[in-house]
Amino acid sequence: MPRFPEAPKSALIRTANRGGKPDVRSAPERAPKAWADARRARVSRDDLEGPHPSTLRAGPTGADGGRGDAYDAGPARPDPTQPDPTQPGPGQRWSTWRSVAKGQRGPDPQPDWLVTRDAALDTELGILKTGKEADAFLVERAVPLGAETGDVVEAERCLLVAKRYRSLDHGQFHRGTEYTEGRQVRRTRDQRAMEDRKSAWGRAVSATQWADAEFVALRELWSAGAPVPYPVQIDGTEVLMEFVGTEVTDDAGRTQAVAAPRLTRERPSDDLLESYWEQLTHGMTVLARLGFAHGDLSPYNILADGERLVIIDLPQVVDLASNPFASDVLLRDCRTVCTWFAARGLEVDADALFADLLAQAF
Repeated sequence: MPRFPEAPKSALIRTANRGGKPDVRSAPERAPKAWADARRARVSRDDLEGPHPSTLRAGPTGADGGRGDAYDAGPARPDPTQPDPTQPGPGQRWSTWRSVAKGQRGPDPQPDWLVTRDAALDTELGILKTGKEADAFLVERAVPLGAETGDVVEAERCLLVAKRYRSLDHGQFHRGTEYTEGRQVRRTRDQRAMEDRKSAWGRAVSATQWADAEFVALRELWSAGAPVPYPVQIDGTEVLMEFVGTEVTDDAGRTQAVAAPRLTRERPSDDLLESYWEQLTHGMTVLARLGFAHGDLSPYNILADGERLVIIDLPQVVDLASNPFASDVLLRDCRTVCTWFAARGLEVDADALFADLLAQAF
């Protein structure tokens, strides 16, 4: 195969005085004057003077009566030092609502406050809480003004919590066997990998299992009317859910999100304490009817959003039917919450609550 492509035949000019051999000289070398004349003939007036001013748009008039920036030859080139407004900035990403499968989104009906448009941006605002197995981040999902069609009058936005689970190598949750006993995964090879503690794939599947367990439990509990955050979606080891709290605006007009306090910090009145107890026992009853025990229920995993209680942190939900430790876990949950309410003057019985929940489960 030749190293270079063959030259066109028009470039191989045969002359009599060279015995028919091709003349490989360039056109300027063969006929300098003729080449120069042809080149000048091809040069137009526009090449020398530029386009006629009548074809350009006049800029603003200068202070001296002149044209100032007289000619605008088109849109300005983008400044490479400035961020591109059409792309997510630092700490941002496009909404992942459409990128996950339908079964990985929250249950229907979706709340009115949830933003699901493709033009929405997820902006990470900061960390809310660090835990033994995951960290929780505050995320704003918002559609910028004028996005997509330019007819958006008011920006759509909502606040979410992104709970991101760590791998087993970086987690601090060491009581996993007590909670995962009896759990099954979809694929048997994943189940075998999880049983092998030395397998990197098994550790990755185990980390995903915690996120899956919480998302599935939240879906079922929210659909059944339990006081839990709305589960927005799950993507790998990240669970997006409703932010429970309020937004406060200071005198300077700055808005700050304030998460609802944990129940352990509250000192409710007697009437509110009774209301909290009714809400909590209702949530525990719904859990039991679905065959679950929370597994780590305490005043630290219950939010007091005004007069409303919200149960959070459900990755360790226990299956009451298949887990051999389920009764012990459920009794521990009952005793923990009853101790807190009894310390604040409400007469409660942990053993009676335990018996009632077992009756609801079976």
